[in-house]
Amino acid sequence: MTIFGITGGIGMGKTTAGHLLLQLGVPVIDTDNLARQAVEPGQPALAEIRQRFGPAVFLPDGRLDRKELARQVFALPSARADLEAILHPRIRAAWNAEADAWRKAGRPCGAVIIPLLFETRAERLLDATLCVACSAAAQARRLSERGWDAAHIQQRLEAQWPVEKKIAHSDFVVWTGATLEIHTAQLLKIIARHIPG
Repeated sequence: MTIFGITGGIGMGKTTAGHLLLQLGVPVIDTDNLARQAVEPGQPALAEIRQRFGPAVFLPDGRLDRKELARQVFALPSARADLEAILHPRIRAAWNAEADAWRKAGRPCGAVIIPLLFETRAERLLDATLCVACSAAAQARRLSERGWDAAHIQQRLEAQWPVEKKIAHSDFVVWTGATLEIHTAQLLKIIARHIPG
């Protein structure tokens, strides 16, 4: 079985690549979803976050105030490192367990979307790495459409490797600045030998 790790810059098409792979019959795990699950009410990580960051990052109903937590961790690298130390081992264990289930089911391939793939040295656990990328102008447009201001965008960009560095370390690159059809065709070329039939 081949496990592909998908990474790329913020707003460059990782989630879209995941949706397209699902349509091609490839199982996909998005670690952003795993991160959200890890901080749901009752999860052990939530208690650790409260202990480290205090009640200010929680809503009155006890749920995590994701916006306030993001404000704190993207403003202070040491706070971000503390949060990553709480979440990343749990996220890695979850996607590894899912990948093991794919292997046992005899799936020919699968993909794990990991924004901080190289930053967390996850490539050692994967069979191949794929970076999705687009132009800086397209990235800026996509992020502004999310309602992010320039300061927010800059903080997020500074929290991970530049896309050029991710491209240099990846086995494959998919350019997402064109149409979905072209995006799909690039993915299909990479995974074709792993699709039954």
